[in-house]
Amino acid sequence: MKEIYFTRHGQTVWNVENKICGSTDSPLTDKGRAQAAALAGQIKDSGIHIDAILYSPLSRAADTARIIADATGIPASAEKRLTEQNFGKWEGTARDGVAFKESKRHFADSYGGGESMLRLAQRVYTLLDELKRQPDDRTVLLVAHNGIARVVNSYFHDMTNEEYASFGIRNCELVKYIF
Repeated sequence: MKEIYFTRHGQTVWNVENKICGSTDSPLTDKGRAQAAALAGQIKDSGIHIDAILYSPLSRAADTARIIADATGIPASAEKRLTEQNFGKWEGTARDGVAFKESKRHFADSYGGGESMLRLAQRVYTLLDELKRQPDDRTVLLVAHNGIARVVNSYFHDMTNEEYASFGIRNCELVKYIF
């Protein structure tokens, strides 16, 4: 049985301000750093075995991953395919905006200079396919973003468009998937 774990980065300044981060870098808050440290403790205390951490190069995920790696001793490296979706014209706008929620249902839309859900899924699915095909049973923790969480979840579970658009996980929530 081969498994991976996924977590979303710790709380950011734009999370607090209810803004869409996307590929725009928004730093962790003090609470976000504490969430990452708490997740590191959870991993150590639970006896979960993780061989490697792959993280998005955006600072909020990279900092979260480094906090976990420093506390657990798990080697970590950046993986550009885990970078959050570029939401184009929507970045920096309200996360709960009606127009943005509607636009998330249009999977081929690039959001006025951003990245479509289809292209996002292509790059994340490619990474997951590679992890699945690895000959060993290494367990990897992916540290990324809520948009990436949707794609990862859709790789393992059938979802309707509405379920996909509304799916999300909390900051530093740990989710286990089995290939």
